[in-house]
Amino acid sequence: MNDSEYMRMALEYAKRGCGFTAPNPMVGAVIVKDGRVIGQGWHEKYGEPHAERNALASCTESPEGAVMYVTLEPCCHYGKQPPCVEAVIEARLQRVVVGSADPNPLVSGKGIRILREHGIQVTEHVLQEECDRLNEVFFYYIQTKQPFVVMKYAMTLDGKIAAYTGDSKWITGEAARNHVQQQRHRYTAIMAGIGTVLADDPLLTCRIADGKNPVRIICDTRLQTPLHSQIAATAGEVPTILAAGKQYADRRKQEALEQMGCRILLTDEKNGHVDLRQLMKLLGEQQIDSILLEGGGTLHWAALESGIVRKVQTYMAPKMFGGRDAKTPVEGTGVAAAADAFYFKNSVVTRLGEDLLIESEVAADVYRNH
Repeated sequence: MNDSEYMRMALEYAKRGCGFTAPNPMVGAVIVKDGRVIGQGWHEKYGEPHAERNALASCTESPEGAVMYVTLEPCCHYGKQPPCVEAVIEARLQRVVVGSADPNPLVSGKGIRILREHGIQVTEHVLQEECDRLNEVFFYYIQTKQPFVVMKYAMTLDGKIAAYTGDSKWITGEAARNHVQQQRHRYTAIMAGIGTVLADDPLLTCRIADGKNPVRIICDTRLQTPLHSQIAATAGEVPTILAAGKQYADRRKQEALEQMGCRILLTDEKNGHVDLRQLMKLLGEQQIDSILLEGGGTLHWAALESGIVRKVQTYMAPKMFGGRDAKTPVEGTGVAAAADAFYFKNSVVTRLGEDLLIESEVAADVYRNH
């Protein structure tokens, strides 16, 4: 096997940490000696040992003179765990093969430099594109201190997210719905608008075995979340944040919701709604590194218009609803001209049963043109 094949193995181990490492990255490591894998590990949970130390601890023989394949540059600073470069140096590894460089200012090339200063060979950029993609959330959050927002919706071929009556169960099939639950496990938080709460009374939890519930964020400008709603009733069990406008928050209602376990974040008002940009800064300060946005057309437009969306997940079902007044994924005012459209790039299409998932990244200059 060559460097790329061993790095691909390390990537598979890294993915096992999905949903559990935030706001830290997912990292995998494989240790090879004389053509044999003698150790492997991954960052299993935030606050616990990193992939490099787990791989070294699992070694079936001395790692001296071996090669370590690690998906992200080893850390060189003290956090919740000691620096991984120290463990690598102590193990007397001959070479370290790295996938991604770490954009964390506390690392950012320093880990690689320290290894080389101690006589360890370092090979960089092996499967870098795949390693970078794995940690797109971490890279964005560590550099901006704001959540990576993924706008998600399911629609029909004619662009409807519900029939004209409001009925939407179900647009997509079981495979697509299961994939959505995996995304709820993957991302730190899920965000919806008060309209969704009032219309559907959702739980917004993760419904897969051993899945992690996301932090629930409700954009509720006038603090209308009913005390009898499932969101409020389960706030003591599932972390719940209600984002309300400072000038609209009723103190008595706020206290009642807080007693039920809800946290209230107050923001300025923008166009009659919660200021989403300000909200992202507040959420970033609370170590919320990623958000799955499952709103309606109004919130989706506000999110696009405010410039907080980084990626879009469109689940498309091979059916049509029709209906002039049937809901669409993005409403609001919309753009005035076709040339003003929001553009996306690097679209990837995945088949889920009979449905299609289209994942697209926001083009780098899309918000500069609005």
